Amino acid sequence: MSTRIIPSSDPEQARIQAQHRLEEAQNRDRKAERNARTRRLIQEGAILEKAYPEAKEMELEALQYVLENKLKS
Repeated sequence: MSTRIIPSSDPEQARIQAQHRLEEAQNRDRKAERNARTRRLIQEGAILEKAYPEAKEMELEALQYVLENKLKS
């Protein structure tokens, strides 16, 4: 998706366009960060299930308890 820059002699219009371009860039960055986090969480979950197959059948609270206790020792 490309952003067209419309030349304008109106400084207010130019300021608004610049603000919108900045917001679009920030939104793209946030989306990329969310996608990277989602990918990481999926990969970590897969590793956990591979190393500890019982995790698939456990409630989240029980899994958290087991992991916290195993990792503390």
